[in-house]
Amino acid sequence: MSPQANPLRGEAAIRIGGRECLLRPTFTALVAAEAELGPLFALVERAGEGQLRLSELAALFWHCLAESETVTREQMGDAVLACGLAGCANPLRTLLQQILQGRT
Repeated sequence: MSPQANPLRGEAAIRIGGRECLLRPTFTALVAAEAELGPLFALVERAGEGQLRLSELAALFWHCLAESETVTREQMGDAVLACGLAGCANPLRTLLQQILQGRT
């Protein structure tokens, strides 16, 4: 059984291969995402302008996976396609909010 996402901790979930997977934006995960994608503030700005690329979305989600060792990058890409942009909007919003506001 997968752990439940706690939005108060900035966590979200995405369905990958028929199961819910936890997205947890830890410091380590966000540093890794930033190393690949560039400054997180710029990522947030691109998202706000509707300029976030599909590859950036999948990479951010993959870096934030609580159990990333069980999911490949290709599986994450497939999950993003399966959810569609509308299905990814809520998890993305939760992660971006965590990046901008931190925990309250």
